[in-house]
Amino acid sequence: MRITERQVYTSLSVDETEALGASFAEEMVKRFGKRPFFVRLEGSLGAGKTAFTRGAASVLSPGSRVKSPSYTIVNEYRLGDIPLFHFDLYRLGEDADLSDIGFSEYVDGGRCIVEWSEYLKDAPEGAVTVKITADGDGRRTIEIIYP
Repeated sequence: MRITERQVYTSLSVDETEALGASFAEEMVKRFGKRPFFVRLEGSLGAGKTAFTRGAASVLSPGSRVKSPSYTIVNEYRLGDIPLFHFDLYRLGEDADLSDIGFSEYVDGGRCIVEWSEYLKDAPEGAVTVKITADGDGRRTIEIIYP
């Protein structure tokens, strides 16, 4: 039997979403140390996925300027102890084929945070899932599922 751990938070602002992303990153460092890890971000347009990532990057790659990689597919941040790779699969859609960009090398070589991970056919073993739901009036429900 596989046991998963589930945590649910409420954010009332972008600042709170970023702060939760930073706390999440601190927890991931405790769990994984300097080993690579993979985070699946799920949520609708404008839900706060990039804000969450910005907060995580403040811990994982301090000083990096995080922006959505919608047009580049992946942004690399190398100011931390190991690289942080921030993907956005929205433009690729459900038929996302990442082999052309060396996706497996990214996964093996650093910490990956993937927006629109719903479009991935297969996530790496041990992936952590973060689901962000916009509830209106700036409120977000953020669910973190550890395998």
